[in-house]
Amino acid sequence: MGHPGTSTPMATRQRESSFTSCSSTSSCDADDEGVRGTCEDASLCKRFAVSIGYWHDPYIQHFVRLSKERKAPEINRGYFARVHGVSQLIKAFLRKTECHCQIINLGAGMDTTFWRLKDEDLLPSKYFEVDFPMIVTRKLHSIKCKPPLSSPIVELHSEDTLQMDGHILDSKRYAVIGADLRDLSQLEEKLKKCNMNTQLPTLLIAECVLVYMTPEQSANLLKWAANSFEVAMFINYEQVNMGDRFGQIMIENLRRRQCDLAGVETCKSLESQKERLLSNGWETASAVDMMELYSRLPRAEVSRIESLEFLDEMELLEQLMQHYCLCWATKGGNELGLKEITY
Repeated sequence: MGHPGTSTPMATRQRESSFTSCSSTSSCDADDEGVRGTCEDASLCKRFAVSIGYWHDPYIQHFVRLSKERKAPEINRGYFARVHGVSQLIKAFLRKTECHCQIINLGAGMDTTFWRLKDEDLLPSKYFEVDFPMIVTRKLHSIKCKPPLSSPIVELHSEDTLQMDGHILDSKRYAVIGADLRDLSQLEEKLKKCNMNTQLPTLLIAECVLVYMTPEQSANLLKWAANSFEVAMFINYEQVNMGDRFGQIMIENLRRRQCDLAGVETCKSLESQKERLLSNGWETASAVDMMELYSRLPRAEVSRIESLEFLDEMELLEQLMQHYCLCWATKGGNELGLKEITY
């Protein structure tokens, strides 16, 4: 592991192997292990869907190997809808704020949004990612070793060296932070060290993150987010309608893999999802299940992805998609028109 506080010039990348070791035993307890495994799953699924042509992402290959096992077509379409839906909301926020904003991706895993936004000339003033220290260490190792990932960061960075140690990278436009989202004072301190600006309109993103926290912990995170910024938007993608038989099977499958959905009670319905946002400091809240979102996708896109693989049972897709939702909430920003953002 690199020494805390030392600056590692990207140029010395070849000689550095400081990112290969995992030194974050602090969050390595068994409960979190299963949750960290979901990061690996999501990355493998996205990598596979990209390899078949569902969407374009030239960066994910640098973070994740291509899985030998095929993913089911309904899983690939589900990920397509997820990536598309989240991306539409991010871009709507960037348009409304004219990119004069910051984005904080909570539990970002191997997400590649920063690089893809840069390619589209849509970068916010600063883009932050937060995840378990162990996951961050792995991501930073990939960034350091792979020029297609490191070059865009260096290019945007005016100083000679980048702040980098085992659990943190800070540059002018991009920061990756190892932190536990259940420890809000530590989270805030680390974000502020990387120049988080509470005066800027801020978009927070959580994809399948809140469901792994207790309802109290996720409520605290949402409250913290609403109270920290004058103008903000929160995007949450996760399970919904979990009270039925299919939901129970999903829960049991995850339990078998030592992964407990500690916050599943908030995933009862679209109403309970919106209610959690409204009761924790957010002024507007919307939610759609992913089947509804899928049915609103541009027809040309649907035809394109449906021709990639044959899906013999549409009910499978419907069942899966009815158990995930995209929610978004806003606070302030009337003059920017944040309240008008819709999928």
